Amino acid sequence: MDVPNVMTPREIVSELDRYIVGQNEAKRAVAIALRNRWRRQHVAPELRDEIAPKNILMIGPTGVGKTEIARRLAKLADAPFVKVEASRYTEVGYVGRDVESMVRDLAEVAVKMVRDEERARVAINAREAAEERLLDILYPPPAKVRRPVGVTAEGQVHIEGDAHADTREKLRKLLRQGRLDDREVEIEVTTQGGPAVEVLMPQGMEEMGVNMRDLFSQFMPKKTKRQKAKVPEALELLTQEEAARLVDMEKVARDAIQRAEQSGIIFIDEIDKIAGRDANHGPDVSRQGVQRDLLPIVEGATVNTKYGAVRTDHVLFVASGAFHTSKPSDLIPEFQGRFPIRVELKALSREDFIRILVEPENSLTRQYVALMATESVRITFTEDAVAAVAEIAAQVNARSENIGARRLHTVLERLLEDLSFSAPELTERDVRIDSIYVHTRLDPILSNEDLSRYIL
Repeated sequence: MDVPNVMTPREIVSELDRYIVGQNEAKRAVAIALRNRWRRQHVAPELRDEIAPKNILMIGPTGVGKTEIARRLAKLADAPFVKVEASRYTEVGYVGRDVESMVRDLAEVAVKMVRDEERARVAINAREAAEERLLDILYPPPAKVRRPVGVTAEGQVHIEGDAHADTREKLRKLLRQGRLDDREVEIEVTTQGGPAVEVLMPQGMEEMGVNMRDLFSQFMPKKTKRQKAKVPEALELLTQEEAARLVDMEKVARDAIQRAEQSGIIFIDEIDKIAGRDANHGPDVSRQGVQRDLLPIVEGATVNTKYGAVRTDHVLFVASGAFHTSKPSDLIPEFQGRFPIRVELKALSREDFIRILVEPENSLTRQYVALMATESVRITFTEDAVAAVAEIAAQVNARSENIGARRLHTVLERLLEDLSFSAPELTERDVRIDSIYVHTRLDPILSNEDLSRYIL
């Protein structure tokens, strides 16, 4: 298997710093784990299988960046990655999804990755074949007729009067120049024959329903249907169809299974929701059952998917939870042992809020500036306005439930509500938001503790 080059841990942390403020310990942990995936692939084969991934448990209050780290990690990792919520799963025998479905989701992601790569590899050939099919529609080849055949001085066979080939090349040139884009053509595309088969399955068994639909579809003969489309759309449809023909799906499935096994990453969010103290009745029984079901998956098991069996021995698991009403020690001991690396994410302060508002490339202030720019309204946030928003968010978090950086969304939305509503009718297109603007709109709500509890 080709091993893609992975960024160094320092480069990964630097990339995460572009979007996430603070939490360096967690960033370092996931960066090392991601790099270790690459290192393991370069170890001698006899030792490679013995190196197990060091699973990570991230602990921290809500709104401090746990899920955001997962989102950014998915974009950085050139590997199959799925993010799931532990609260979606239930113990075998209860209504809900079984834990093996996360491995099936990982296989689906891996297949999509490899299929897209294969289609990109054959894109040129597929485009050329689609172009030929489209030219056949625009200028059908003539019926076979006898033409005078001559031999050139160089000994090449020359068919005299082959005007069709000349016209076809002129048409090809017009097609590539986009001068035929307004023309509508009728093309034949392949569809699955027979009526659509809908298999209704109980909750928690949706994957079985998908597999049944795939099984039924294999028995239905494929047929073609005629469809009218503009030339660019027709060319794209034909290119996709040709690419599908050129891609060997059996090879895709084999490569995808191997990639999922060797470099797959599963991020389990809300792990604290299945942590329960010892109990013989109530929901804690099912929670501990989910942990017991997860144990073999995390330790290493074989899960059957429609693409083949997937072994999870070398899949990296990253779990995270706020642990507000529970603690990591409430997890059963065997499950705790499967996550040897633990990192604690710190609660966010007023200074962190200020940095969050201005430093990341996707900061909230930049988002609102871009949104208002679509209405030709130019808004600017002064430094004291940013500090005031951060101070108010920190006060509300301290006074009520601490929801971390998510409080900034609530505060900014309330601050800019009137501006967002009246932006299309504004005559003054330049709006300066300073600390006076912030306090004028938010202090009346902030001073009423009961009101701020529900609004901010």
